[in-house]
This record gives sequence, structure tokens and C-alpha cells, in this order.
Amino acid sequence: MLRKFSFFSITNYALLLLLAFCMVYPFVYILAYSLNDGLDSMKGGISFWPRQFTLENYIEVFKDPAIMNAYKITIARTVVGTLTHLIVTTLFAYALSKRTLPGRNFISFFIFIPTIFGGGFIPYFILMQRLHLYNSFWVYIIPALYNFFHIVVMRTFFQQIPPELEESAKIDGYGDVAIFLKIILPLSGSVISVIAIFMGVSHWNDWFTGTFFISDKNLVPVQTLLQEMLTRSEALLDAVKRASQFGGNTMSPAGTQAVRITPESLRMAVLAIATVPILVIYPFFQKHFVKGALLGSVKG
Repeated sequence: MLRKFSFFSITNYALLLLLAFCMVYPFVYILAYSLNDGLDSMKGGISFWPRQFTLENYIEVFKDPAIMNAYKITIARTVVGTLTHLIVTTLFAYALSKRTLPGRNFISFFIFIPTIFGGGFIPYFILMQRLHLYNSFWVYIIPALYNFFHIVVMRTFFQQIPPELEESAKIDGYGDVAIFLKIILPLSGSVISVIAIFMGVSHWNDWFTGTFFISDKNLVPVQTLLQEMLTRSEALLDAVKRASQFGGNTMSPAGTQAVRITPESLRMAVLAIATVPILVIYPFFQKHFVKGALLGSVKG
């Protein structure tokens, strides 16, 4: 039996397909461009798949030892930063969800103030220096421990858990720590997954901290290194264009391989390397995402 679709449904599906295409196509284009010969890519026309397949762009990227070190820093900060953020946020939110907590309203208002008013970049930079976090791995972790929005979302979720569960546990002899670990956390998998996705993606994509608070090359994350490589590739591309305009020879034997790879193809390879890992991890959390976001959202 054929299902009948109304004009409204067909329009909705068409718009959703168009929106999905707009979201997916940039990644397809980046992947196709990065897997194509750089010199051939300069002719244009690359759309959905590589015209002259090659892995030279990726080989050239991984020749740089800084890439692997940057990956280690990024993975370390993503894992450590997400775990520590979840520990602080769940403990803070669980405490604030208790109406018997002394000074509960004042604490909520106190942590809300920095969310609205900020001192600006210069005071923040001086604060990081005074705390000896400048040029330290912990500059990625400690400032990201606190997030008011995440605390509110998790507190709202905890407040929806029936208090009878905790009362029953107390009758069975459970203390506050045992109730939190054995009852509250197992029931909070969805909202914890949502916060973990938010923080994991935030740590993975952050290039700002590495740019302004890290000068040690061994502590640079992959996104900051990517930003530096993009800047260098654009400068190289401009230099090649200027040399071509003035009749310079940019195709010397030593430079032929570099021009064959091209800064643009190198940039696409680095973009793919930086983006694909987080796209691979996301589907494992996706089933919890909508449910957790709805359960933990602020209502009323």
C-alpha cells in the first residue's frame, strides 16, 4: 500500500534534504580535494570525488613530527578536560539541586555573575599568568572546569529524579556519597553524555587557548597547529602568485614536488585529519543526545 504524502510533507522533506546536503557537502568536498593530486586540483572541477587519487597530501602532513605531538596534546586535553569537567559539574549540580543546601540561592547567583560580566582578555591573560597557567598543559583544563549552562542543565535533570528513590536508599543505610554514585549517576547517563559531547567537541576544536597562552611548541594542540599551517600556506600561496605575476620561475626541480602538493591541498588534508576523528566518535553518543538534551533542558 502506497503512502500518500501531502504537499506540506513533500516540501518539508525537500527542505530537510537540501539542508542535509548543505551540511554534508563541505566535508565531502574537503575529503575529495585532500585525496586529489594538488597540481590537478588547481585546475578546478573537484566536487564529490578525487579526479587523480593520491595520498601524498596526507603523507606530507604526517612527515611533520609536530602533527603527532599535537594530536597527543589534543587527545590528552580532550579526555582529561572532559572527565574533570564532568566530575566538577555533576558534583556542583547535585549539591545545587538540594533545596536544603545552605546559601543555595546565593551560590547560584554568585556563579551566574561571571556568565554575564567578563573582565576582558587582558585581565584574563594576567590572571592566567598569576596562576602560573601560562605555557602549562593545565591552562587547557582548569579554566574549562566550570560552565554555568552545563551546571543548570544537569541541576534541572537531578531535580526531576523522584526524591522517594533517595529516601528509600537512606532507609537501606546508604549515605550521600553512595546515593550519588549508585543511584543518581546510573540514572543520569543521557544528560552526562550530552555534557560530555559538548565539552569533548569544545576541547577538540579549541585553537584560541593554544594560540594566546602557549609558546612551548611541545604543548601546541592540533587545532592551533592547523591554524598556523593555514596561515603559512596562505602566505606561501601569495608568494607563489606574486612570483608568477613578475615572471618568476616557481617550478624549479626542488620546488616541483611542493607545488604539486600545493598549500590548498595540504590545507584540505589537515582539515580532514582534524575533523574526521570527532565525526567518528559522535555517532556513539548520538542516541543519548536528543533524549539527554530534552530531559536536562530548563523548563518553565
